[in-house]
Amino acid sequence: MARLHHLIPALIAASAHAGELTLEMKPFFITHSFAATALPEETTSIQLDADAWSDFKIIEIVDHGGSVKKNQPLIVFDAGEIDKKIADTRHSIAGQELSIAQAGLELLTLEKTVPEQLTRLRRNAETAAEELKYFVETKRKTLEESAAQSLKRQEQLLYSYQEELKQLLQMYEADDLTENTEEIILQKQRDAVESAEFALRMETLDHRRTLEVSLPRQHISLTERRDDTALQLDKGQQDLPRSIELKRIELTGLKTALERNRESLSKLEKDRSLFELKAPGDGVFYYGSIDSGKWTTGELIKTLVPQGKPPVHKTLATFIPNKANLIAYAFLDQASARVLVAETQGIAILEGREDVPIPVTLKSLATTPNPDQTYTATFSAEWPESPAMVAGQSLRIQITSYSSEKSLSLPNKAFKFGPKGWTVEVKLADGKTEQRVVTRGRSSEESTEITAGLEAGQVVIVP
Repeated sequence: MARLHHLIPALIAASAHAGELTLEMKPFFITHSFAATALPEETTSIQLDADAWSDFKIIEIVDHGGSVKKNQPLIVFDAGEIDKKIADTRHSIAGQELSIAQAGLELLTLEKTVPEQLTRLRRNAETAAEELKYFVETKRKTLEESAAQSLKRQEQLLYSYQEELKQLLQMYEADDLTENTEEIILQKQRDAVESAEFALRMETLDHRRTLEVSLPRQHISLTERRDDTALQLDKGQQDLPRSIELKRIELTGLKTALERNRESLSKLEKDRSLFELKAPGDGVFYYGSIDSGKWTTGELIKTLVPQGKPPVHKTLATFIPNKANLIAYAFLDQASARVLVAETQGIAILEGREDVPIPVTLKSLATTPNPDQTYTATFSAEWPESPAMVAGQSLRIQITSYSSEKSLSLPNKAFKFGPKGWTVEVKLADGKTEQRVVTRGRSSEESTEITAGLEAGQVVIVP
């Protein structure tokens, strides 16, 4: 136990001096390491920019990474359904053109006949009104007088025949003898009286019917005709001009539908050209999109098979010309992007071939961040002949943004920030320590350069 008590101070002293670091001038540099991808500068996106058709079913497709020649089909789609649709649309257009011609003829006919029909309706209404007015004001009274006069004539005729018969009877009775001739004359007169009596009865009936039935009925008929023709005129004045306007609207609608159908046919015929996508030149065919330094495929790649139905208006694949220059694309964090400048040089390592360093030079660096808070950078490279580089291969770029042959530096954990600024704990000659204010220079992930406040040979306590 006594021996342990003697060891405790020694252990404490050893622990205190384990974090001491003597400052010395030595090289200081800041390096950055980040992933990159080799991609071509020149590409052609392959997509279905269809205006009307959306059902594209693949029959044939070149394998991913396959070499192709100019005008070689890359993707061939089944055109059966669109060919039927185009044929149906053309047939529909032919029918619409006939309908428009017929509607135009009907419109011309209406424009000519409607005014004539309105004139007839107006004339019929005026005539019916005039006939009723004439009947009420003149003709009815005239017919009543005529009926009365006819009845009176029959009464007078009967009276005349009766008087003649009476006189004949008186004359023959005075002779006390009636001869055969006289008897014939009397019988003839009696027949005339009987006929006149019958005619009077008939005329009386006709007179009564004329006054009680025929004239009221004629009045009703003329009134109804006046009302009917007035109604027909009113209806015609509304319906007939409207029929012209409706026919114009119908014709306009037919023309609009025809124009839309023609536009649809034009779009379908344009879309028909997409059913065989050909290579624009000699090159390589890649599935997916290569854009803005990224090669993406996603779920879409599952449709790039025979019988697959890829979506429209999305990049399906990419054509890479044989002469396309490969560059390295990287996406840097803000710390790296703020310190790197154009023409900074470094090396790239092809994953799996760390024994072949590839010289690279920073050519461009975005000044604004992407939505994911990264900054797009491009690097030119001196690509080796072997191993041969192809688009899409992964790289690891190493690049130095700052270097100094002689600098004082400390681990980052040696610094503290307080009211006086950055300080470090310095060991004095008497063994005690004090906080010393320092000026920091550039920093790496592990250490920071000191530009003022300390000298070589001083001892710093590092936690």
